Amino acid sequence: MMDGNDLASETTRRGIISQAWTRISQIYQGTLDKWTPHTKGRWFGCILLLIAFVIRVVTKQGWYIVTYALGIYHLNLFIAFLTPKIDPAMDFDADDDNGPALPTRATEEFRPFIRRLPEFKFWLSVTKSTIIGFICTFIDALNIPVFWPILVMYFITLFCITMKRQIKHMIKYRYLPFTHSKPKYKTVESTVTVN
Repeated sequence: MMDGNDLASETTRRGIISQAWTRISQIYQGTLDKWTPHTKGRWFGCILLLIAFVIRVVTKQGWYIVTYALGIYHLNLFIAFLTPKIDPAMDFDADDDNGPALPTRATEEFRPFIRRLPEFKFWLSVTKSTIIGFICTFIDALNIPVFWPILVMYFITLFCITMKRQIKHMIKYRYLPFTHSKPKYKTVESTVTVN
């Protein structure tokens, strides 16, 4: 049976663990907040991480299932990145044969393109999954022998079919998931004559 001192020490121990976890979470979130404005640097680091992963897989000649699963997951993230948050296919009007569309002319109402998966979350998910995949390459139990050319051909086929469907969706509902810069409006210059 526990007495008062044992109960108090256990409560204190839980409090210390909770405080430590909260502090680690704050440091993690602070680091992510500092990285947010550095888009090019984040993606450069992510690409370096992917290159290191590919080099490890090629030099060790294994973990093709891990690589395939990582590729499928990255494809899924990319499709979510290209898809609008409010899918026009789900907002179908019975009156319109083609369904709703994003505005394409200046006279139509402006609706900004909002992604289902924002760029930062896309980067974060790709980076986390690549790190997990890299760690998996150190576990021999995950090195399942497969004939890798079949996996490559299946991934290429899956990528082509998925991207074809996504491009058709973009054409049908007239949206472009990329913006290059803010729109610049022309001002009408009035000439003022002074007598």
